Amino acid sequence: MKKIYQDIVLAKTENRKLLAILLDPDQMDYDQLHLLKDKIKLSPATHILVGGSIVVSDKVDFLIQFLKETLVLPIILFPGNPSQISKYADGILFLSLLSGRNPDYLIEHQVNAVPFLRNTALEIIPTGYLLIDGGRQTAVERVSKTKPLDRNNTEYICHTAKAGEFLGKKLIYLEAGSGAKLSVPWEVVKAVSNTISIPLIVGGGIRTQKGIQEAYDSGADMVVIGTAFEQNIDFFNND
Repeated sequence: MKKIYQDIVLAKTENRKLLAILLDPDQMDYDQLHLLKDKIKLSPATHILVGGSIVVSDKVDFLIQFLKETLVLPIILFPGNPSQISKYADGILFLSLLSGRNPDYLIEHQVNAVPFLRNTALEIIPTGYLLIDGGRQTAVERVSKTKPLDRNNTEYICHTAKAGEFLGKKLIYLEAGSGAKLSVPWEVVKAVSNTISIPLIVGGGIRTQKGIQEAYDSGADMVVIGTAFEQNIDFFNND
C-alpha cells in the first residue's frame, strides 16, 4: 500500500512535525554502520533519505538493506540521477529542479529513470526541488550546472513553489544545499508555507536543534538533517 505520502499529509494536517536524516552513501563509514544505526534509533527521526548529488559508491543497495534489518523508519531515495535508484527502498522523491533551467534536471533524468522505476514497487512522490542560495557554491549547483534562487527574492521563490504545486507536485523541497553556509531564510520558509497547500520540506545549512525548531516554527512540515549528523552522530544528544 502506498502510504508514505499519505502519512506526510496526515502529519501536516495534525501539525505533527517530521524529521528526516539524509545519508549520502559516499560519506558513510561502513565499518561504523552498527553505531550509525543505533544512533538513528535513538534519534527523533521519522524518515531516512538516501542519496546525494553525485554518489559514486556501489553500496546503495547494501546500505538500505542493512538499515532495514532493524529500523522501521521509511527509507526514501533522494537521487541525483537514475543510477542511485534502489528497489530496496520504500519510496523515492521524484525530483524536478524547478529553480534551474537545465533540462536534464527538469525532465531528462526523470525520463531515464522510468525503466528502473517500472521494475520496482517504490512509492513515487513527485517533488518540486528549489535550490536557494546558501552563501557558497554547493554540490547541487556544481552538478546540475544551475544557479540557486536569490535568497532575498521571496516573491519569486514563492511563485516558483506555487508553480510546482500547480504542475502537480505533491511536495515542495526548499534546499540550501549540502554543506551550505546559510540555511534557507526563515522568512522565505514562512512565505512559501503560506503560499502552498502541499507539504513543505526544508533542508541545507541547518546545524543545530534550535535551527530545526526555527524551521518548524516558520512552517516546515519536514526538516532534513544531513551534514550535521554525518559530522557528529551524537548530534541529537547535544543540548
